[in-house]
Amino acid sequence: MTRCPPSCCATSSTAWCPLAQLWTSTCMKEEGLVRLFQLGFDTDAFGVVFTEDYKAKVVEAVAGKESEALVRRFLDSVLTPCADISYDTVRMMQDFGFRDADITQLVGAGVLTVRDAGSWWLAVPGAGRFMKAFLRGRKAVLALIQKARYREVLLAELQSRRPPRAVRLGLPYHIHDLIGAQLVRCIPSTSGTLLRLADT
Repeated sequence: MTRCPPSCCATSSTAWCPLAQLWTSTCMKEEGLVRLFQLGFDTDAFGVVFTEDYKAKVVEAVAGKESEALVRRFLDSVLTPCADISYDTVRMMQDFGFRDADITQLVGAGVLTVRDAGSWWLAVPGAGRFMKAFLRGRKAVLALIQKARYREVLLAELQSRRPPRAVRLGLPYHIHDLIGAQLVRCIPSTSGTLLRLADT
């Protein structure tokens, strides 16, 4: 998991995730201190990351590789001045001076991922392992709730359970994700907060 910079899903509960709170802060976005990047499993799924953490991980990922100079140029000329989360051919070629071959190399280096013909999302190199763990963990925690009586479980009870082997990012991380993504609903009860599957 060390291949990815510290990040959270943009859907995470802003009440529980400090990084998601920062993303909702206009000044943090305008100053370029936090960035969104495409997570890759859904067109509406984005992560939030501190810009400096993102840059450090990208530079680390391409250190000593043929694409290093090009990626550093991308970080300096595109990422720093432009807060967009996607880039099209016009911007990349006319505004920033990249060629087709450069863009192909940036996709290969993992800093861009294809959005559609002629446009690309900002991405994190080597994020595949993280996304695999993220999706497996989400599925495992959802399964715990689905197997519970009435497809609901007390938050405190869920947090006290030993997590399944598939939950490599920790139960709190996945619980926040499920709440933020509205896959579960928080229901107040006399015994504490109850997590109920959103489709029930």
